[in-house]
Amino acid sequence: MKYLGVCILFFLALACGEQNSKKPGKQVVVVEGQRWSSEKAWEWYDKQPWYLGANFNPSSSINQLEFWQEDTFDPETIDRELKWSADLGMNLHRVYLHNLLWSQDSIGFLNRLDIYLGLAQKHKTKTMFVLLDDVWHPVPKPGVQPEPVPHVHNSGWVQSPGAEILGDTTRHDELESYIKGVVGHFANDERVLVWDVYNEPDNIAGQPGRRELEVNNKHEFSLILLKKVMGWAREINPSQPLTTGIWKGNIAHWGTPDSLPALDRYMLMNSDVISFHAYDGEIENVKKKITELQKYNRPLFCTEYLARGAGNTFQKVLPILKKDKIAAINWGFVSGKTNTIYPWKSWDSTFTSEPKIWHHDILRQDGTPYSKEEINYIKELTDHLP
Repeated sequence: MKYLGVCILFFLALACGEQNSKKPGKQVVVVEGQRWSSEKAWEWYDKQPWYLGANFNPSSSINQLEFWQEDTFDPETIDRELKWSADLGMNLHRVYLHNLLWSQDSIGFLNRLDIYLGLAQKHKTKTMFVLLDDVWHPVPKPGVQPEPVPHVHNSGWVQSPGAEILGDTTRHDELESYIKGVVGHFANDERVLVWDVYNEPDNIAGQPGRRELEVNNKHEFSLILLKKVMGWAREINPSQPLTTGIWKGNIAHWGTPDSLPALDRYMLMNSDVISFHAYDGEIENVKKKITELQKYNRPLFCTEYLARGAGNTFQKVLPILKKDKIAAINWGFVSGKTNTIYPWKSWDSTFTSEPKIWHHDILRQDGTPYSKEEINYIKELTDHLP
């Protein structure tokens, strides 16, 4: 009878806790190692302002490695360009990291991350770190990075971890110390807003000479690795939410997980906040994506958009995102070594000069805008942000 009484008291306490967690003003407890409840996600997000920013890579860096390696880390340029973004009212940047930086110099890497976060804080900007990435060159190499191919979009961007590790499941655990080391170091750092654990898993390089370097059945290996990475990050149980953004497929199925491929379903069902990419030229498709993703009843982050040549512009996309307080993070800020003012088709088309319509990016390297009209529009939207 004593045991029965203890059990009854336990379940009564549990029931009361569940009821209290749904009341306004009550703290929702997160069980360590588990996905945040939707109540916890909203409790966290309701305290946040509307976020507007860019995928930030300094103009002096061709890729993630050149951004962060000791010999090419460029605080002066970073500070200057972060100030320019703050002048526009931007308050959040998405920033890519790389596992090779940890293998190369973990202590120095963490120190440089701390320097960056200090500069971002100086300009009142939060950071979303991206830990892994399946996009562009499948064979990343540390050290001196190649010079940009003239007039070619993102010629030097590299995947993380790359095909060699991704395609060998016996090597996936080599990434555990990197994931846990970085997330653990900043797990309670208010300068970090969100962890994006894996960008565009199963994105296959289509450029000649690169497609052949990709992993066969990449979606299978990306899913296996994503599950491990999400698990390692959950073990740390950071104060910030985890996400990995859906980016492809039939958007009519985005809101019905049972209709999605296993990889996409896992991404949506294991993210604390839902993130997605929206380069759609047809703006009705952006609205459709939002409608479908709102079915999950979680805060939304649009972590990539802006493809001017396709009709995806600030003036068309931002009103949609701001209306529902969806964080808006476009690709690119200051035009530089990534050459992302050129469109994706620059890989198989010939450009000899700056395109009339920039694909991505906002400012030139001297801080002047590609479009004064765009700058004025962005400032109008951010004038009253806290």
